[in-house]
Amino acid sequence: MKLRKATEQDIPLIQELAKRSWENAYADILSGEQMEYMLDTMYSDDEILSHLQQSNYHYYMILDEKDGLYDGFIGYENSYEEGTTKLHRIYLVPESKGKGLGKKALTFLTEKVSESGDRRIILNVNKYNSAKAFYESQGYTVYGEGVFDIGNGFVMDDYLMEFLIHDNLT
Repeated sequence: MKLRKATEQDIPLIQELAKRSWENAYADILSGEQMEYMLDTMYSDDEILSHLQQSNYHYYMILDEKDGLYDGFIGYENSYEEGTTKLHRIYLVPESKGKGLGKKALTFLTEKVSESGDRRIILNVNKYNSAKAFYESQGYTVYGEGVFDIGNGFVMDDYLMEFLIHDNLT
C-alpha cells in the first residue's frame, strides 16, 4: 500500500471513490436521498478544493501497489481542537476491504498526527455503521454521541470516538 498526498487533479477520483464506498457502507443505513444530498454537499468540487487549500487539512489517496488501483482515501484535519486531529473521512471501496488497507491507513494517520504534535485523534461514526467495530479493534473508544443537523431535513446520528496517542505508543 502507498499513500499519496492528494492534489486538485484528484477531486474526481475522490468523488468516485466516495460514491462507490458510500453505496456499500450506507445502503442499509441512509436513504438514497440523504446519501445523494451528503455526497453532493460533502464531496462537491468546491468543498474538496477548500480542504486541499487549507494547510492543516490533508487528503491522501490509498493506492494498492499490487494492482495499481486506488482503493480509497483518507482526509483529516490537524489542530481541529487543541492537541486534537479530526479524522473526517476514511473510505475504501468494497472490493478492497479485508486487505489490511484500513489498518495501514490508521497507522499512517497516527504517525502523521504524532509528527504534528497532536496527541489525540477523534472521529464520528454512524451508530449503525459496522466500521465502529473496526475502529474499536484499532484502539479507538467511544467518548460520546450526538445527533447533528446537516441540513435539508437530514441528521447524522453518530458515536464520537477517540484514540489517545500517548497511551498507545509502543
